[in-house]
Amino acid sequence: MLMQGNTNSIERIPTSVTKVLFETIKIGIIKSNLIAMIAGLSMALYVHDLSFVDKIGNIVLALIGSALVIGAAGIFNNLYDRDIDFIMERTKNRPTVSGIVGTWSGLLMGMWIAVGGLVTLYISSPLAAYFGFLGLFLYVVPYTVWTKRRTIYNTEVGSLSGAMPPLIGWAAISSDILHPGAIALFLLMVIWQMPHFYAIAIRRMEEYRAANIPMLPVVKGIRRTYVQMNVYLAALFLCGFLFWSFNPFIAVANALLSLGWLILSVYGYRRKQEEKWARSMFIFSLNHITVLLLMIVGYSLGAPLFS
Repeated sequence: MLMQGNTNSIERIPTSVTKVLFETIKIGIIKSNLIAMIAGLSMALYVHDLSFVDKIGNIVLALIGSALVIGAAGIFNNLYDRDIDFIMERTKNRPTVSGIVGTWSGLLMGMWIAVGGLVTLYISSPLAAYFGFLGLFLYVVPYTVWTKRRTIYNTEVGSLSGAMPPLIGWAAISSDILHPGAIALFLLMVIWQMPHFYAIAIRRMEEYRAANIPMLPVVKGIRRTYVQMNVYLAALFLCGFLFWSFNPFIAVANALLSLGWLILSVYGYRRKQEEKWARSMFIFSLNHITVLLLMIVGYSLGAPLFS
């Protein structure tokens, strides 16, 4: 009986520790950003006619390094935002808020993970490490520290950091970072994030207001946010044609998805309650980017097998 009790305790500890770690490094954000990184990596392999097997070392290092750097950014963000996370419903139970992860232990963990991630990326490619550092810096300093609590343009600043993963993936394979494919992926991620985060801001508007965070709908109202969202959706529609030289089908797919998103925005805004409209916009945004990135990965890795 005693050994069974001890075994149960031992089995519970890793689960608890893992949960705390995943919440601290924002595992969900890591997963979603890795899809974008893999899209950049896959497209670079296809464009430069390189074998997945020949670049397997770079690929593994890019995956590990990216996950570590993104996780470090999540830790630093959680530590800095503890006071406002305490106010917001969706973040009030984070380990950095509850005190399970202390300030100094969090900082040490974040620094070690950041260094490990950047070194890993550097072994893959110095250019990949540069974009990894740039993404980490933009997310922690210009976004989290400088703009998130001061200006409605915090979302634009944050979108630059969120557009780094595909560049990290591309750079791990090729230094030709000015290739139209790399630029198309970067612009896609920058523009897509705007209506995506506006939808979140509308859904959580009262929480942001309580935390005194100047999100666009809080400061300028939902009508202004709706108009600005549609401008970005129109830009997203046009941006997709940058993929034409890579694959016309993907360019058309983005156009159709973006057009559908814009129609949902206009129709939903007029017909639905604001909360339901914002929720449908948020869900569509996730489907949009997931489908498109998986199509890019599938075509990039699958086309050479059938050529």
